[in-house]
Amino acid sequence: MAAPHLIGIAGPSCAGKTELARWLAARLGAPVLNLDHYYVDMTDLPLKERAQRNFDEPAALESSLILTHVHALATGKQIEEPRYDFATHTRVAGGTLILPSPHVIIEGLFALYWPEVRALLGTRLFVEAPDEVCLARRTERDVRERGRTPESVRRQFEATVQPMARQYLLPTRDFADLVLCGADPIDSLGARVLAIL
Repeated sequence: MAAPHLIGIAGPSCAGKTELARWLAARLGAPVLNLDHYYVDMTDLPLKERAQRNFDEPAALESSLILTHVHALATGKQIEEPRYDFATHTRVAGGTLILPSPHVIIEGLFALYWPEVRALLGTRLFVEAPDEVCLARRTERDVRERGRTPESVRRQFEATVQPMARQYLLPTRDFADLVLCGADPIDSLGARVLAIL
């Protein structure tokens, strides 16, 4: 098998990265490495302290493990993606086996942030959306999946999500081969990506 073609999808929280990753995965038969599962394990901290951490900066993720796993995938090796519980802010037992494939999708806020990871990507995508769209989507997701209240989601969005996006995420847009608006129809976004692969 030829070396896998890695597709990186970065962008602000709830801009549409995951939906695009799923759309591409279904059409390319590609596994998706979700960088959300690489948040640093905080088992050793009290729950209240865990919840007060800034999850919207690169240091919140275990970048060395991300690089190790992305490098392994780029060289055609399988990896076990960790599992992260967002309700308790801890890594939990078990993981997802990601097997070698002609295409592999790397999806997450900081997919284009680290130069060493960026260098392994064959195609770099950045998905953006207006703040109001991102906040509405994030509220719906976090209340449903992560045990949050709408008020706590809004507070976090204003305190860290928006400022950290401006500081760390939006500059990585410059590294993208293609910038997409996550508020557009998914079929049109996906077709634009397939056209450059």
